[in-house]
Amino acid sequence: MSRKSTPELIEGLSIRTFEPRDQRAVMTLYDHGLLAGQIAANDTGADIDMIQEAYLDDPRHHFWVAEMQGKVVGMIGVISDEEHTAEVRRLRVAEAYHHSEIPAILLKTAIDHCRHHEYLKVRLDTRFERDDALHLFDRVGFQHTRTRTIHGHDLLEFYLDIYRQPDGKD
Repeated sequence: MSRKSTPELIEGLSIRTFEPRDQRAVMTLYDHGLLAGQIAANDTGADIDMIQEAYLDDPRHHFWVAEMQGKVVGMIGVISDEEHTAEVRRLRVAEAYHHSEIPAILLKTAIDHCRHHEYLKVRLDTRFERDDALHLFDRVGFQHTRTRTIHGHDLLEFYLDIYRQPDGKD
């Protein structure tokens, strides 16, 4: 059974809704993910070009940035692909913060949003098999459901049953 814990807050860290002034920083995080092989080469990034339309025009969807000392160092989004299922997308953190609690704080923010909007399940996928990413997903309760090979790269898919955590604790 996975050990669940709440990520500790980081002094100077702010998680807030995306604003148009964040676009360049978000594009940089997206581009670094593309270069690192985390994003498929055929991913157009259309949602990143149109964050307002893709994530902020529906109250059940959202997009956040993590900001440290005035600099965007992370991002995460939530969209719904079914009435009761949300998808966490674009979890990215600047390389200097990969081993910090920022990814966990962003993921918890997204899960809390999903819980508030009464989603029953949350899905996410990753092309990375890094131990820290897999440990993070396990730590907050995600279960690996399958691995698919797409264009010669493994895509790992995970889900979280929110309804099994009625008290809201991760």
